[in-house]
Amino acid sequence: GKIHQHLVGDHQRLDDLLERGMSGQTIDTAAYHQFRAGLLKHIGMEEKILLPAAQRLGGGKPLAVAATLRLDHGALAALLVPLPTVPVISAIRAILELHNPIEEDPGGMYEQCEELAGAELDKILRQLQEAPDVRVAPNVDSPNVLEMTRRALAKAGYNLTLQ
Repeated sequence: GKIHQHLVGDHQRLDDLLERGMSGQTIDTAAYHQFRAGLLKHIGMEEKILLPAAQRLGGGKPLAVAATLRLDHGALAALLVPLPTVPVISAIRAILELHNPIEEDPGGMYEQCEELAGAELDKILRQLQEAPDVRVAPNVDSPNVLEMTRRALAKAGYNLTLQ
């Protein structure tokens, strides 16, 4: 469907940017920063438009996967705070490999949202297409940030190394 196509296309764009952002052990900061801004916008589209619309259209009941996706989104957002390093980017990749199929696969979040959308499908798609860019703060390099990031990962069920 239309929402699926739009958001899977954005996943592919983000995957390509992340691939350019880290090739081997070399980090391309320009590509990574494009990825970072794009991922924050994508998470915002899902958190502020898609999941609330699905809950509203589902009679106030959130999607069964909503809590898991929100924990993943929190872990991903936390990983975007510290400076990009090989372990940080590897952790992002590991989460996205598990996260994206929950949204994209048959019966996944995107398909569920399209089924619930009904007559509102085009309106929701338009909101997604017109979502504004997200203001992105500079990366922060401190032991406190890495500890906060580890806690967000653990809360989402991930045990990933960041150093």
